[in-house]
Amino acid sequence: MAVNKVYPDAKAALEGVLRDGMMIMAGGFGLCGIPSALIEAIRDSGVKNLTVVSNNAGIDGVGLGVLLDTRQISKMISSYVGENKTFMQQYLAGQLEIEFNPQGTLAERIRAGGAGIPAFYTATGAGTKVAEGKESREFDGRTYVMERGLFADLAIVHAWRADTEGNLVFRKTARNFNAIMATAAKLTVVEVEELVEPGQIEPDQIMTPGIFVKRIVKLEKIDKRIEQRTLRKRAA
Repeated sequence: MAVNKVYPDAKAALEGVLRDGMMIMAGGFGLCGIPSALIEAIRDSGVKNLTVVSNNAGIDGVGLGVLLDTRQISKMISSYVGENKTFMQQYLAGQLEIEFNPQGTLAERIRAGGAGIPAFYTATGAGTKVAEGKESREFDGRTYVMERGLFADLAIVHAWRADTEGNLVFRKTARNFNAIMATAAKLTVVEVEELVEPGQIEPDQIMTPGIFVKRIVKLEKIDKRIEQRTLRKRAA
């Protein structure tokens, strides 16, 4: 019997999934490839005390910034947070816990979680504050820090194209953290720009197999924001 993975909207796609205190992975890099509709549905649900794994927290009032505005996030596991004043203010006021990660370490923690690897060793951060409180070992004369893999209760990701079985294609840099996060959660919900029937995506083009995806929502509108507009000076 075929399973229908397609839901009418983001609210329906998250129904029965959300609860207080859960860990959520949110794809994207800056504002590129962020699952905006699903983030807004989480905001509207009112769940709180969330731990969110994301490279960054969007900007003020956009992306994960909307969940910071409503104080629904209690902890961020992130790499870069420099574009969000609300993030900074809540952290400095002791209202938000942050677990900082070097960017490559964060990516590998997520990939490891999706591959069923509970921990790994990396030289990144050895001898710095990143290593404080963590196990260290020496291999071939070099010190390595043990990092734990990450596996969330829920992953929310944004894809360019999907078929109704959940096979995903990401567009260019919007692939970023989305592809690995889709593998590293008990339940993965995807918002997509284009939805096609099975067989309409060439097998070699599939970046994330549908076995990882449980729920899909087709976006009716797409608002792609520019985080930092940079223009080339016009020639004289």
